[in-house]
Amino acid sequence: MVITPGIQDLPYTIVNGRKFFELTAEEILWELVDGIVIRAWGYNGSTPGPTIHVFPGDKVTIRVTNHLPHRTSVHWHGLEVPNLMDGVPPLEPSPYIYPGEYFDYSFTICNPPGTYMYHSHVEVPIQDNAGLFGGLIVENPCRTFDAPDKDYLCILQEWAVNVLPWGDLTPGTYPLNFVKPMFNFFTINGKSYPQTLPLQVNCGDKVKIRFGNIQMHHHPIHLHGHQFRVTGADGFPIQPGAQICKNTILVASGETWDVEFIADNPGVWPMHCHMPHHVTNNGVPTLGGMFTTVNYTDTNPNVPETHDD
Repeated sequence: MVITPGIQDLPYTIVNGRKFFELTAEEILWELVDGIVIRAWGYNGSTPGPTIHVFPGDKVTIRVTNHLPHRTSVHWHGLEVPNLMDGVPPLEPSPYIYPGEYFDYSFTICNPPGTYMYHSHVEVPIQDNAGLFGGLIVENPCRTFDAPDKDYLCILQEWAVNVLPWGDLTPGTYPLNFVKPMFNFFTINGKSYPQTLPLQVNCGDKVKIRFGNIQMHHHPIHLHGHQFRVTGADGFPIQPGAQICKNTILVASGETWDVEFIADNPGVWPMHCHMPHHVTNNGVPTLGGMFTTVNYTDTNPNVPETHDD
């Protein structure tokens, strides 16, 4: 099962043979890092919203209730769904969801196992930048011989925190800026370093990391100490003969990428966006932002330790 560090999975019940999920779009207070709290919009109390897990062939209904002061919708990014369920009013027959109302998105999962996303498709420069998105995983129903031992989802986000002067990290609660936004905080699963959660691995693990990006910036994510194979793009698998090895992958707006590597180099290894601005908190020149670590929880006795004299 895919894990989204720091973010809950969305529970479901079975109703008339369908998986029934409930998402609530609402205003939230969300701590980015060290007492910096933003007035954001999220789903079920968090941004990103809870991760939705489904399987190919599942019949699903996702009830989206709107507790926001504005109308909204949800688009199922990358999923093949009927036009009525795609969530892009008024271009499509999908309805607006007005404050205090709900809409049931019902469809069958037709996509292959992979990494997808969901997000608002109304007033996109405001609602997406306010935090209305999350991850959606189509799980593989079969445990194959090459399945990963660890499987992580990392949602990449940026925030334009208003009023806070550049270089200031005074704790407080701040609004977001949507007029010519100047992004000054960058997060993985809603947190800036050092409040990001590390990805825990053991020696010998086959590790899969899934990246998703809905917002405006592109993020070149670099992993130290390892080379990875690129195994999936926008939810679809890349065949072994076409896979390439890299240690940095550009995750553009609207994309998901899956990468895999063998944990064979013990230590604590940085994984971060390589844009210098994006690994700071409000420009403070110490480590922060879209940065986390891959942490080995054991050591491999077959790897000799080295010591400087």
